[in-house]
Amino acid sequence: MYRFHHKTAAFLSVLALLGLWLCDCRTVYALPVLPEVEERAALPIETNAIEGWPEGPVVSAQSAILIDAESGVILYAKNIHEPLYPASTTKLLTCLIAVEHCSLDEVVIFSHDAIFDTPRDSSNIALDEGNELTMEQCLNAILIASANEAAFGVAEHITGTTWQDFAVLMNEKAAELGCVDSNFVNPNGLPDENHYTSAYDLAVIGRAFFANELLCRMSSSTRLDLPPTDKQPKHIIENARNQILAGRTYAYEYLVGSKTGYTMTARSALVSCAEKDGMKLIAVVLADEAPNQYTDTIALFNYGFGNFERLNVSKTETRFQIDNAGFFYSSHDIFGSSKPILSLNTADCIVLPKTASFADAVYTISYDTGEENTAAVITYTYHDWYIGSVSVDFAKQPDNPYAFESTPSDASEETAPNGQKVIFINIFKVLLCIVGTAGAIILIIVLRAFLKSYQFSSRDRSGRSRWLHARRKRNRYQKLRARRLEEMEEDRELEEQRQKRKAKKARKVRKTRRAKRPNRFRDYDY
Repeated sequence: MYRFHHKTAAFLSVLALLGLWLCDCRTVYALPVLPEVEERAALPIETNAIEGWPEGPVVSAQSAILIDAESGVILYAKNIHEPLYPASTTKLLTCLIAVEHCSLDEVVIFSHDAIFDTPRDSSNIALDEGNELTMEQCLNAILIASANEAAFGVAEHITGTTWQDFAVLMNEKAAELGCVDSNFVNPNGLPDENHYTSAYDLAVIGRAFFANELLCRMSSSTRLDLPPTDKQPKHIIENARNQILAGRTYAYEYLVGSKTGYTMTARSALVSCAEKDGMKLIAVVLADEAPNQYTDTIALFNYGFGNFERLNVSKTETRFQIDNAGFFYSSHDIFGSSKPILSLNTADCIVLPKTASFADAVYTISYDTGEENTAAVITYTYHDWYIGSVSVDFAKQPDNPYAFESTPSDASEETAPNGQKVIFINIFKVLLCIVGTAGAIILIIVLRAFLKSYQFSSRDRSGRSRWLHARRKRNRYQKLRARRLEEMEEDRELEEQRQKRKAKKARKVRKTRRAKRPNRFRDYDY
């Protein structure tokens, strides 16, 4: 009897352990609260030291952060730059790199290393060497079932060599995103003393990850279903172990996506994104104890949605001026209804506590933007804590710069912030009226001179009639000129004949004249 009960107890123990593994209720969930948990909970919350800042919730995680996904403003900070082991939250970066380098229909062939470098007691979907999956199936396996061999396979597919080389891409991408505390050596977060990151860096990675709609949809799915194929004969069905997803124990109704992580060394980690009333937040907890990673995350989300609001700077800012010229005071400028050269970016927002007003924000201006279309960046702080920024962009020129907007009048009167009356005159319309009047006067003068110098015909002639009339007139002139030349030739001939007759007559007279007699007495001397 004793032997029977002993075997039965052993068998039931094995079944219980197997059931806990299948339901992701790992032994850590059943462990008592460790002594260091209270020490972690007692770590200071940096944001509580900000004057006028809402007091944040106490979480048991060793490191936790809550940020606004759009602006990156930190709303809650607890030990956010301490390097810690990320476990499977590493896969957020792996999947982000995969969607940037690959198409979803690319085929991933699993090598010997991808399969056998995966510990059998770690998360996997029991793939075999030579199996083939599409990139989309691999991403789903990584984000839903946290499949480590799928992460190895994707890494090898992207590098074309080994998964170890993929770490170079991971560190380059992390630096590009703005991570400052990380070093990655594998694509899935398996334990390695050189593989670490921080809550801040995971939040930075999460901003890029949760900006991708496809990755958000995959990371919020609760079930993985891979039908068998010629290259993968198994029908793989896996349920997500994430308990904050819809329909689970700690389901959060505003959740956009989430990724869990756990190892004995790293403890529980969770990176999540939620959106409510147009505000999108990202929460990260590291080195937490189950199930506190879920309750802590929900507490952070409720804290963010309940105590903060986003304010559009371009719609709220009324104080800002450049060189006291009032460029941003109203929609008008010195050119009436024309557009200003500079304008505030209409999409940029700041995040303020609901108990504060926009006037409590202090701004500084930086002209070193590095952006071609940005003239300056205005950074806002609240009691020296960064709460957002807005860019001052060069206004885009319209396709037709002369298509002016119509306004009720050419001059309008408004009240400036200092209480003085300001009159805005539409210079373009005034100049247009002056130019139009001058042009009309010149046109009238030209028309009048033309009418005086031009004789209209008594009848309207067609084109051919006018041509014939001109031709006849030209012929008459030619005939008249020819006749005149003929007359001049006749006169010349008559004059020649007259001269000839006169010369002939003179010769005749000389012949008939008698010779003069000589003087007989001219030689005598009296």
